[in-house]
Amino acid sequence: MEFFLDKFESFVGVNFFTMIFAWINLIILYIFLRKLLFVPVKNMIDSRQKEIDDMYSDAESSKKSAEELRAEYEEKLSRAKEESEDILRSAVRRAELREEEILKEADKEAARVLKRAEEQVELEKKRAVNEVKNEVSEMAISIARAVIERDITPGDHDALIDEFIDGMGDGK
Repeated sequence: MEFFLDKFESFVGVNFFTMIFAWINLIILYIFLRKLLFVPVKNMIDSRQKEIDDMYSDAESSKKSAEELRAEYEEKLSRAKEESEDILRSAVRRAELREEEILKEADKEAARVLKRAEEQVELEKKRAVNEVKNEVSEMAISIARAVIERDITPGDHDALIDEFIDGMGDGK
């Protein structure tokens, strides 16, 4: 094996023991770097990855929450629109009922006014008839008084009637 090592050494230009020493140094350096550099760096990368994953998770949950809130808002908005339409329909219906009620009251009031006017017209008619009766009675009494006071001829009779009619025109 020594022959083989000599040939290897002459070919590579490295001593076998030097190479083993270099490998041992490399392993020690690897262990040292692993302990002091790789593990802390890996821990830092892992913690950073965890933070990023948490951020993505939070963003996803925030997105879901926002979607739920949006759906809830749209549902409430839809219900509010329906309620406003119901309120509007109710208000319109109440206004229509009130309008009908007002029209009925106006019709009743108009009927009462018309009835009162008819009653007043009827009273005025009765008064006018009574006044005419009174005037006719007074005329008849005046004519009878005039007839009784004198003995009349047909010409006197015509004259008395003309005189009486003229007297009525003067307001007697």
